[in-house]
Amino acid sequence: MLTALVLAAVVCNINVAAATVALPSIGDAFGASQTALNLVGIGNGLGLAMSVLYLGAVADRYGRKRLLLIGLSLTVVASVASAAASSVETLVLARVFTGLAAGAAYPTTLSLITALWADGPARTRAIALWSSVSAMASVGGSVLAGIVLTDAGWRPSFLMAIPLALVAAVLVAWAVPSRVAESEEPVDHIGGVLSVVGVGALVLGIGIVFDPGEQVPGIVLVLVAVVAIGGFGWRQRRTRFPLFDLHIARRRLFWAPAVAGTIAFGALLGAIFVGEQFVQNVLGYDPLKAGAAVIPAAVGLLIAVPFAARLVGTRGTRWAMLLGYAIILAAFLTMLGWRESTPYVLVGVGFLFVGAGAAFVMTASSRSLTGSTPVRRVGMASAASDLQGDLGGSIMQALLGAILAAGFAGAVSRHIADSGRAGEIGAEVTAALQASFASAAHVAQAYPADAGQILAAARESLAAGAWAAYLVGAIVLVAGALVVRFGIPDRGGEARLHERYRADDERMPQPGA
Repeated sequence: MLTALVLAAVVCNINVAAATVALPSIGDAFGASQTALNLVGIGNGLGLAMSVLYLGAVADRYGRKRLLLIGLSLTVVASVASAAASSVETLVLARVFTGLAAGAAYPTTLSLITALWADGPARTRAIALWSSVSAMASVGGSVLAGIVLTDAGWRPSFLMAIPLALVAAVLVAWAVPSRVAESEEPVDHIGGVLSVVGVGALVLGIGIVFDPGEQVPGIVLVLVAVVAIGGFGWRQRRTRFPLFDLHIARRRLFWAPAVAGTIAFGALLGAIFVGEQFVQNVLGYDPLKAGAAVIPAAVGLLIAVPFAARLVGTRGTRWAMLLGYAIILAAFLTMLGWRESTPYVLVGVGFLFVGAGAAFVMTASSRSLTGSTPVRRVGMASAASDLQGDLGGSIMQALLGAILAAGFAGAVSRHIADSGRAGEIGAEVTAALQASFASAAHVAQAYPADAGQILAAARESLAAGAWAAYLVGAIVLVAGALVVRFGIPDRGGEARLHERYRADDERMPQPGA
């Protein structure tokens, strides 16, 4: 059962890596802007983030195994649609569809683990394995994507998940029970729609608001997100059967680990998202070498997981998460030192640290979320745990990608102004130079006499944009560490809170009572 559930989680995460490594090739194929590439990169996470709460509740009510099999089947269709995309716009839509398919599958993997394993060391080890392998799939898939890109181009890289999805579906159908402690409560469909609109608008708004030509739509989307999320909260407070039980969500051992885990996992995916573009466009790595460059992140996850599970058991959630945050912050400080002449050893150290730190935070967070939630609402805890990676990854990718795009465009403008030839460069060429590294490379091909200068300026500009993105990421990490320090009690306080939560859950009326 555990093999089936972990493999299903791998299927949902491996698609993230395909787009991350392929972005420079996709940009070259479609002449896409940096903002369009950002949307391709976050599309899968966006689909997951906007659907995971709603579909997690649907799985609790109508059958976790059933929804898991539906999600794995739709992943095959979505992967083919991504590989066959005829434009960057259709590719973005296909990537969102891929995320929606994963949203039907991914929440059920953790909720089934929580329902099938009793609270204790065995469940902690199972969650640690699930958490680490899921994150490793996002990282390790980069290597496979790099191999496929080198030999066959970017389109086949989106087909990597298909054989795994088929095997996972067979294992799930054979090994996983059909009904396990599922809820009889009706699903709050109105709240579900509001959550989909709110999260989707928030991620898209952040993804485009820093683009000089998209600031107004970006602001409108953020405002829509505020209204929808506010409406979602209002709905959850008043409906008899909430999609997201705010009584549980207000618990310190729920909301604080959820916020901290969202930031930490987002930092992992955001670092890889920016880093892959940096190593290919600035350091000149080919796709295979770029995919292999993130192997240390997978190694860090693998090494840190058993220590993380042990530390959670011996010192509690707070210590494990604070150690993880310290390691991730060290990774971002290393990345702030990346330049055009940076040797690979510093690149590898940055990825190693970010993977190891994420293992500590995610293991502790997932265990705290599921441990502070009654089994009948475990889909909510699973959805919240999944939302950490999905929403955190989407927002951090959108935020860091937007900072990268804005920093790149600003640096290009400064290079043009400093060149003394600003009057000779038309508005159309200027826009093309500012759009993305791939677009600037196309301009360089059109002006061979100036190609060397254009590419050098583009590399310097992308490095400047990456530096700004990592600086913003480091600031966000400090905020997350403060949430952990002041929001999560020490081990003794944590144990007392768990006892209080169990007593409260026993007093709560059960459905149908």
